[in-house]
Amino acid sequence: MWYGFRRYVSVAERRRNAQREMARFRKLGRAVSPVLIAGRRIARTFWGQAWCQNLERYSDFSNRLPRGRTYVRNGSVLDLQIAPGRVRAKVSGSEIYDVAVEISSLPKARWSSICVDCVGAIDSLVELLQGRFSKGVMERICQPTTGLFPAPKEIEFSCSCPDWASMCKHVAAVLYGVGARLDERPELLFALRKVDQQDLIAKAGRDLPLSKRGPARDKVLAEGDLSELFGLDLGTGQDQAAFEAPRSAATPPGPRRTTKPVTAKAKPGARPKRRTAAKR
Repeated sequence: MWYGFRRYVSVAERRRNAQREMARFRKLGRAVSPVLIAGRRIARTFWGQAWCQNLERYSDFSNRLPRGRTYVRNGSVLDLQIAPGRVRAKVSGSEIYDVAVEISSLPKARWSSICVDCVGAIDSLVELLQGRFSKGVMERICQPTTGLFPAPKEIEFSCSCPDWASMCKHVAAVLYGVGARLDERPELLFALRKVDQQDLIAKAGRDLPLSKRGPARDKVLAEGDLSELFGLDLGTGQDQAAFEAPRSAATPPGPRRTTKPVTAKAKPGARPKRRTAAKR
């Protein structure tokens, strides 16, 4: 008789079941994106670590997170697909379970506030996605209630397993899997919250003041100052006009003449000199 407890399935058996299920998905032509963890650390980059730290910050999730970490480390998250505002996954347990996570859009007012507070502190999209910015920007983006990461009330989830808990270990594994996936593709966090990461860069460019005034009079050098400074004799406007006069006003050059060697000519009526032999 079954009293509500599923039989224990070892990690080795779960992995075999997972491999069979993934092979079936691929045979059906479905793209599969498993979460693969190397070593003990689930996330290694700024965005992945910040996501996992945000999960662990909320007491609502604390009772199921440890089992979720174990599941994601041993490769139980067979498929993880992230789209704007939602996550779909398959997790291997006693069976293969379907997990769905819905994340609400970031409120526009909060996103505008983040963009304004980060003006001038983020120089490029590459810098943003790689997490290479100041401590102040990191603290602003990662604030629990006013930052980019979702609070528990902004996350809804479901799992096909029979666990009665609000968050089962399969859901916890998927949420940690999101952190691991952000290591590879940090832009997915912005997609989850339905905001455009380019806004952080564009806002900084729009808010820079554009000056239409020219330099102050005392900052402009007069002609006399330039002559003195560089030792140049600056010509007048008439000199410049004469210098730039068109070539048509000048005398056109004639045909090129070639000179020949000049030879002495004999006078008319003169007898040519005879060459006399040298006296012996």
